[in-house]
Amino acid sequence: MVHLDSDLLRTFVSVADTRNFTRAAHEVGRTQSAVSMQMKRLEAMVGEPLFERGPRGVALTARGTELLVNARRVVDLIDETAAALRAPDLEGRVRIGIPEEYSASVLSRALSSFAKAHRQVEVLVRYGRSSLHTDALERGDIDLAVVFEWESEPQGEVLMQDPTVWTTSDQHCVHEERPVPVALYESPGWCSEFAIELLKARSIDYRVAYRSDTGNGLRLAVSSGLAIAPLSRSNIPPGCRELTAVDGYGLIDSSSVVMYRRPGATGKATTAMADAIREAFKANAGGAGAD
Repeated sequence: MVHLDSDLLRTFVSVADTRNFTRAAHEVGRTQSAVSMQMKRLEAMVGEPLFERGPRGVALTARGTELLVNARRVVDLIDETAAALRAPDLEGRVRIGIPEEYSASVLSRALSSFAKAHRQVEVLVRYGRSSLHTDALERGDIDLAVVFEWESEPQGEVLMQDPTVWTTSDQHCVHEERPVPVALYESPGWCSEFAIELLKARSIDYRVAYRSDTGNGLRLAVSSGLAIAPLSRSNIPPGCRELTAVDGYGLIDSSSVVMYRRPGATGKATTAMADAIREAFKANAGGAGAD
């Protein structure tokens, strides 16, 4: 009979989710070598390889995919039990405004940890441009706002630095065309303005080939080879890359991701959500690159 301890399963789930030993090590608070040893031990116990290494990280084998389902159940049950034992019984409502770019990479992680501890709290999320969230916060329509700022000294809590860059598809290389096709947000704003100013400063001829009202729309334009687009560095899709000064481009801006709290929003539910968002951004920023 194989006896699997929860620590091994937790590390396994983290590697499977991040597809990267370095990021997984950051998540579980271990060194990369310790994570590698744990996974070798787990594979020895299972008797089959669980991962295949590739140029962009690791992928699950068929046996690994099969194990992941049950491993996740075990880890989630342990986390839910621990959260229920230590967390205060919070109720109420918390309202969040956050850029769409972070819905999958950050907010999903924050909501997962928050929900395990505070299932009675109602969560309302708004996606949109930073200016919309700032206005909503001032009106009292939301309790927490995560926004992009390019001020040298933001007044809120800086969660990470995430500059905006021009992005192209590795496969299509449309950045080499002239005029270069570009994708922009449908609504005018600082992102589009700064992006176009950079092209003008670099004397790069361009044509607007695509417009979208969402960041995911811009990601699609880039990954499909339709156009280059201004995206936050952390939001570059797989198979695409940043256009650097070597390519004749460079940073569009050096924006910070900043969290603001509505004055008077002092409730425990809002505080707990702010903590969850902060920790999720830390996890998202930790470790990059394939092993």
